[in-house]
Amino acid sequence: MKPKKTPFSKFPLIAAISFLLFLGATPSVSAALLYQDMQEQENSFNQYQGKIIDSETKNPLVFATLSIDNTNISTVSNTEGYFSLKVPKDISEGQVSVSFLGYETRTIPLSQLKENKNEIELMVSFMELSEVSLAVPKDAKALVKETLLRKGENYFDDPTLMTAFYRETIKKRRKNVSLSEAVVNIYKSPYNSDRRDALQLYKARKSTDYDKLDTLAIKLQGGPFNTLFVDMIKYPQYIFTEETFDDYNFSFENSTKVNDKLIFVINFIQKESITDPLYQGKLYIDADKKILTSAIYSLNITDREKAAKMFVRKKPAHANVWPTDIAYRVDYREKNGKWYYGYSNVLLEFKINWDDRLFNSVYSMTCEMAITDWEKNTTGESPKFKDRIKSSIILEDEAIGFSDPDFWGEYNIIEPEKSIESAIKKIQRQLRRSKSKEDSSSLGM
Repeated sequence: MKPKKTPFSKFPLIAAISFLLFLGATPSVSAALLYQDMQEQENSFNQYQGKIIDSETKNPLVFATLSIDNTNISTVSNTEGYFSLKVPKDISEGQVSVSFLGYETRTIPLSQLKENKNEIELMVSFMELSEVSLAVPKDAKALVKETLLRKGENYFDDPTLMTAFYRETIKKRRKNVSLSEAVVNIYKSPYNSDRRDALQLYKARKSTDYDKLDTLAIKLQGGPFNTLFVDMIKYPQYIFTEETFDDYNFSFENSTKVNDKLIFVINFIQKESITDPLYQGKLYIDADKKILTSAIYSLNITDREKAAKMFVRKKPAHANVWPTDIAYRVDYREKNGKWYYGYSNVLLEFKINWDDRLFNSVYSMTCEMAITDWEKNTTGESPKFKDRIKSSIILEDEAIGFSDPDFWGEYNIIEPEKSIESAIKKIQRQLRRSKSKEDSSSLGM
């Protein structure tokens, strides 16, 4: 007898990013301190920090990419435009390429960067209307299908071992309450293969301010898999299945340019006749080689009852919980004419209405992953099954006891927002006070 399908079984991406709600969380003094000893260590690398902004408006550019030419070293700016780039000391004469969708890529000699307070301005890329009108094809849907079918010739066709930085952030309204991070090894199979990628947890750390959690522990199930499955080229079935492709309308928007290359912008949205919650957003496709360079999209959660069933695995009996925003982003990078997954981001916002409280609680959960280094996996090796991360992982639980400041100092990470740093400092002060009290009690005995 075949198992009965759920109403949402044809949306595997939905199942991959479920989160759990538990009652009764209590703080642990022994939990790993995040950003402990984040002072620069005298090791075999140099660190460069700064901000990336729009040259006209001076607004920060979020998730802009910085990479060292002719190397696999890269990072991205955070939600306030700040970046932190760590480069081995034996690389001193390289060129740093700074790119952002719709802006002209800027190349800066590494020797011109300072340790701190670098401000990098990017200019918006303009295009001639005649150039666009001559190039735009007639059928947007056919272009998307062709792009997905050409993944074997445009993307990495060798097994690749990637090093990635992964982060989960939980906020209560605008206050940061929890942060978990990890360095992950990704054994990525070729894009023309149906073989699923394997992940291995290398290091992890976390910090939680339990005072802000309403005695509610919020946990994200799936960890790095949530962001990995947003790789639309490797896993197209998680958004455009054979079953749902015809449920969308595709249309062209104004085109843009990246690195002097024409990029088509395609809008997609579910048809009005479709009642199941599907996706809507924008696809950025290289006009010449039909390559997906970026995708930004969200889930239609108009029906909040259906949305709640999709995402909430467990909840308090005296509360109603439902998502208010579900959004995704994936960016690809190019090396020697081949493209590969470089960065992805998933945002979940949800509201909790309590039966016995006047005001509701609003939480947001963000997980993001950036590839910071990679090399060809010439032997095709893969971790043993017992060493692999399971798709059901809860990183916050796995991170306990993995703190290693000496290790974290050497890896490129996404520069933390100032608000997160402030939250962590407060937690550190609380733990120091707690330890001081314990020491005083011991002396008085």
